[in-house]
Amino acid sequence: MKIGIIREGKTPPDKRVPFTPAQLKKMQDSGRFRVLVQPSPVRAYTDSEYEAAGITLSEDLSSCDLIMGIKEVPVDMLLEGKHYMFFAHIIKKQPYNKKLIRAFVQKRITHTDYECLRDEAGERVLGFGKYAGIVGAYNGLRAWGQRFNSFNLKPAHACFDYDELKQELKNVSLPPIKMLISGTGRVGKGALEIMEELNIKKVSANDFLAKQYHEPVFAVINYDTYYKNKQGKPFDKAEFHTSPQEFESNFLPFAAQCDLFFSCHYWENSSPVFFTPADMQRPDFRIKVIADITCDIEGSIPSTIRPSTIAEPFYGYNPHTRSETDAFAPGSVTVMAIDNLPCELPRDASAYFGNELINKVMHLFLDGDPFDVLERGTILRYGKLTPPYAYLEDFASA
Repeated sequence: MKIGIIREGKTPPDKRVPFTPAQLKKMQDSGRFRVLVQPSPVRAYTDSEYEAAGITLSEDLSSCDLIMGIKEVPVDMLLEGKHYMFFAHIIKKQPYNKKLIRAFVQKRITHTDYECLRDEAGERVLGFGKYAGIVGAYNGLRAWGQRFNSFNLKPAHACFDYDELKQELKNVSLPPIKMLISGTGRVGKGALEIMEELNIKKVSANDFLAKQYHEPVFAVINYDTYYKNKQGKPFDKAEFHTSPQEFESNFLPFAAQCDLFFSCHYWENSSPVFFTPADMQRPDFRIKVIADITCDIEGSIPSTIRPSTIAEPFYGYNPHTRSETDAFAPGSVTVMAIDNLPCELPRDASAYFGNELINKVMHLFLDGDPFDVLERGTILRYGKLTPPYAYLEDFASA
């Protein structure tokens, strides 16, 4: 199978890659894959690193069976009739990618989306969530240090790799604050990794609410803790997923005990919000810094009124005016809401993602796909929407 790695063309360009040079060498050495890589001046892994691994650089990818990238491919870079795999951000009818899906139709493109690759249980197979959690937690700590002028951390994107970032963590010096992680998926596990790297004491949700400590501590909570049934019935996961309107937030007791909040949970519009703007005005609302790693704009966390950027990672939210203010203004809540966090550690994030691709996806193209992982992830085939994505018809039609 001949694979092409396309140069990232979106502006600003993404430095991540689907595979590292070492991973492509391993694939090529197996005899099952041939690889071409388009030259790029912006990748975290340089052209010379790919060449040193024995990978051929080529502008022309027209001979490839599958062309892979990370972010949306500009319309003028799409080759007619080809099979592409990248994050297209079209399944929610994102208006900014309407031209892209229409180009898929017009150019008879087959598109498989990493986001839509799911196993037989419906769980996502791939994602950069772990590194979103790692970088998001690091940025939350960095915001705390700046807000209280207690320590300084180098920006994550200024670190060469995760190892250097972990060296920076040695500068962290925290008072006896309480920190909270919501969510136990990939993102939550990434944030948890930072807490463990700092050797912060983990406490139960009940102890977090009931006890005071003379050292920094953190707790991890999941939806069965931060939501409750309106009728007082025991939490039922299946009922929550089918009837979220029957549940309400149980987060305010945590907001009264938490100083630094790492938002790592998955949230949908039909789910209850964690708290309201009015709740943030309560005298017992204690949170000073929110690292909203999930970054749902005006979603479960009302202070996330816009995304922040890698260049300008923090802004302030004034609970009384319900508006943006300086990042560290007195009386404000400091918000970190970068929506492309893994881009700050592109080498490590790419290596992690490439391993996931190799272990869970690439062999399915050659050995068969008994559980229809690729089928579920393929949005269009030769320019026609596949049945699970027929709802995009009006969005995709010219």
